[in-house]
Amino acid sequence: MTMLVKYVITSGAVVMNTNGEILLKKDPKRGWELPGGQVEEGEAFQETVIREVKEETGIDIEVLSFCGVSQEISNHICNMWWLAKALNDETKTSEESLEVVFCDVEEALYRMGNENFRQELCQCLKKGEHPFCFSY
Repeated sequence: MTMLVKYVITSGAVVMNTNGEILLKKDPKRGWELPGGQVEEGEAFQETVIREVKEETGIDIEVLSFCGVSQEISNHICNMWWLAKALNDETKTSEESLEVVFCDVEEALYRMGNENFRQELCQCLKKGEHPFCFSY
């Protein structure tokens, strides 16, 4: 018999400001990454990303579009990705975010040490190729 696997569902975003810069946060364990987090019971995916971005970075967002899904097979995580615009520019840090910055795409890719995180960012920026779906 095949065993069913339970997945954690997350919702994250590529958040851009009026200068076209990307919002990044520095996680204490994973380093630089896009903001987002786990979907809570009774919460819609878009509600999750709005809440998580605010909690982690202090930035209010407007969700513009759905980008796609990435699946972390070994960790049993399914990540829902969104494109969003920042509604304010005053960032804040938290326990989950040691630093928070807006930076250009090249700088964001440089800061993100995890290749999978870079791939998620690049896929979200390929607007003509949404929705995407890939696994790692």
